[in-house]
Amino acid sequence: MYGETPLHMAAKNGCNEAAKVLLAHGALVEARANNGMTPLHLAVWHSLRAEEYSTVKTLLEYNADCSAEDNEGMTPLNHLSQGPGNEKLSELLHRYLEEQRKSIEACSETKAKMDELENELSKIVGLDELKLQLRKWAKGMLLDERRKALGLKIGARTPHMDFLGNPGTGNQVYITIYEENILVICYQNSTICSHTIKTKKKKTMVGRILGKLLHMVGILPTDKVTEVQRTDLVGEFVGHTGPKTRRKVARLLYENCCTELLVYYKELYPYNVK
Repeated sequence: MYGETPLHMAAKNGCNEAAKVLLAHGALVEARANNGMTPLHLAVWHSLRAEEYSTVKTLLEYNADCSAEDNEGMTPLNHLSQGPGNEKLSELLHRYLEEQRKSIEACSETKAKMDELENELSKIVGLDELKLQLRKWAKGMLLDERRKALGLKIGARTPHMDFLGNPGTGNQVYITIYEENILVICYQNSTICSHTIKTKKKKTMVGRILGKLLHMVGILPTDKVTEVQRTDLVGEFVGHTGPKTRRKVARLLYENCCTELLVYYKELYPYNVK
């Protein structure tokens, strides 16, 4: 057949090892002959005759498109229906077709989430460094979700941010993810953060926006924000601040099933509270 590539020839003749070598060296899995057929079309034809489908499996492992149509509008599955019954081959093709469909849906959902994120960020005046960091963070989290969906082991991210403001706008804010929560804690001298962002807005306001954005991209299960005053955290006597703050955190984390965003603000001095 005119226009066939070496991969077409390997697929048509059931040469699985040759197909693996060609694919490993960059052969185009979606290459089309003059009649519009891909290597997967021809591999299915061979499998119907030989009742052997290792080449089909190899092509699918390289993400061959099960829904690709030739010049007559036929997909590999259409050709399969014309031959004798082969449940195992049909099951193989349908399984990969379903995986490809889910992958396409995941891409669409990711794009929709990022579009929504961009829409919310566009409402914020200035804060370009913060916006850039949030975009990177959201994209990384969404990519991790897709990797997990593919069965890959992904380590948990522990992002930290330090929000700095002009005098009179409050203290620095340390943000870390704990399970499905975000804890936002204000300090005067925070040195444990990996990202430093300068902002003239109130840090509490940024915390609210951040909680909403992270819920939007699926990182947090809810956009509910719990705010507490300095008096809720700082003890009346020396040594009381640590236990008092830990009790507040424990109540939000465990009694509320780890679903709340905790924002500490005002003038919480560094009492070495973890």
